[in-house]
Amino acid sequence: MRAYISHMWRLAVPLLVLGLSAPVLGLSAPAFAAGCPSAREALAPLLGVQAELDAGEPLTIVALGSSSTEGAGASSPRANYPARLQALLRDALPGVELRVINAGKSGETSADMLARLEQDVLSHDPDLVIWQAGGNEVLQGRDPEQFLALMRQGLRRLRAAGVEVVLMDNQRSPRILSAPASRSFDAAMQSLAREERVPLFARSRLMQRWRDAGLPDAEVLAPDGLHHNDRGYACLAEALAASLLRSAGLRPDRETRVARR
Repeated sequence: MRAYISHMWRLAVPLLVLGLSAPVLGLSAPAFAAGCPSAREALAPLLGVQAELDAGEPLTIVALGSSSTEGAGASSPRANYPARLQALLRDALPGVELRVINAGKSGETSADMLARLEQDVLSHDPDLVIWQAGGNEVLQGRDPEQFLALMRQGLRRLRAAGVEVVLMDNQRSPRILSAPASRSFDAAMQSLAREERVPLFARSRLMQRWRDAGLPDAEVLAPDGLHHNDRGYACLAEALAASLLRSAGLRPDRETRVARR
């Protein structure tokens, strides 16, 4: 199955390049109990995930990242985005053996994540990795070019293992936006997605759409001005779940119908 998925990944590459912009997963989800505004973007298919679902195979997703993946700012581990994403996807796909593994660690940079890629990610034999990175590099004033080089190494290792990847950019938060390197890293992540032909889940743009829809940043961010709060993680998970379901070729009426966990 891994060889087949790797083959499907190569076939997917032309579909992931949408004009001159970085490929971005469709952000479209109904408003649930958390009052999350809906949004819509271009669709980037995940053909390997589609193949797994079509074959009735178990689906393993690893969420790799730093504190906003681990769940800093959430009231409990059940409120972080990987836990909510797992609940939403299991509800939408009741016949699928599905798990979302949280491989987020607070304070980490791309170098730290690369160092534990085998132990904390590939050891789970994932079908899909959602890789959130760049926030701590921004706060520490790191070099965007070094960040890109490390991320490319990681993407090559994941691709060689037949794993599909979705990149996630930084949150729209005061501490990120006020950092001098913020714009450089936004551009770096977009460039990485475009050049490596990897889907980018544009969290920063999603949060701007929330704001435009009347949901202010203060409603989705923790008091530290950096991480999400429970509502922010809930809205993030709902948008991401809807995007993944659409990317896997599922109709909107099969999307999340979950009561708030």
